[in-house]
Amino acid sequence: MSQLPWHNPERVAKLEAALRERILIIDGGMGTMLQGHQLDESSFRGDRFVEGHDSHHQHDHPGSCDLKGNNDLLTLTKPDIIRGVHEAYLQAGADLVETNTFNSTRISQADYHLEHLAYELNREGAALARAACDAVETAERPRFVIGVLGPTSRTASLSPDVNDPGFRNVTFEELVSNYMESTSGLIDGGADLIMVETIFDTLNAKAALFAISEVFRERGYRLPIMISGTITDRSGRTLSGQTAEAFYYSVNHARPLSVGLNCALGAADLRPHVQTLANSASCFISTHPNAGLPNAFGEYDETPEQMASVIGGFARDGLLNMVGGCCGTTPAHIRAIAEAVRDYAPRALPTEEQQAA
Repeated sequence: MSQLPWHNPERVAKLEAALRERILIIDGGMGTMLQGHQLDESSFRGDRFVEGHDSHHQHDHPGSCDLKGNNDLLTLTKPDIIRGVHEAYLQAGADLVETNTFNSTRISQADYHLEHLAYELNREGAALARAACDAVETAERPRFVIGVLGPTSRTASLSPDVNDPGFRNVTFEELVSNYMESTSGLIDGGADLIMVETIFDTLNAKAALFAISEVFRERGYRLPIMISGTITDRSGRTLSGQTAEAFYYSVNHARPLSVGLNCALGAADLRPHVQTLANSASCFISTHPNAGLPNAFGEYDETPEQMASVIGGFARDGLLNMVGGCCGTTPAHIRAIAEAVRDYAPRALPTEEQQAA
């Protein structure tokens, strides 16, 4: 995979130049912004899924299952809202925008009986982000689309049945097939990078990375890859049991552009694990934490100023190349984070001598 040419060498050169020049800003939470629209079932269905199907999209949906909560579907039914979220983050200072495709795999869409939309959701999700970036990009300030591959709603390493530890509700091959289809959609829609994110199970991530490599091999070119894991609680480990350092070494074979951590924890709790990655990794470092830990109502209380203050410390100590926000974050958080890291140099990649030592 690493020997294949870049899909768009000029874009990759611009991205790498920007990464060496400054800390780049990733956008914030999509779900947080969508909650503010207070969308109902009819909003999620739009015109296309009224009564289950229409004359143009026969049998798109059986109609018996509620679609509310399927945020990825809004890419098709409320594209103006999704593009508006992208635009708000770009205006707040984001250099990189994530596609609205966190659950756009057949496995995750099966919860809504919409498996057949997986490719389209990824293609259109990337196209919306691409259009938003293209509208504001300048020669001096390129904007990049991160094609997002989420973890799916299943785990290949762990049993969902406490009484049957050997049971698995997904196979490696199923995950690979899902991820290949989604990756193809993201590329066809115009993504600049592919990010495997919110990784709680490294075996799922390995399936995603293998799938990406297969798509690249079939196409004869590659895109930069970002890998972002999730430390699920204060134990400092992923759900499948790895420390941040072990996680990095188990995915480094994919030669990612960056490795990082997102979700689950706020910036303060995530800091020691980002520090570990910064000390270990030969690639760039990213992080997009939550706005603190959820309160009793599942909401996030950390203000933009509080979050930016902590992340400013990350930047001051040379831990960051890319930073943004996850659950609970808004354009106000991203604007404050961008301001907090603006005057700090990005983390320098280790030299071959440092790595050998």
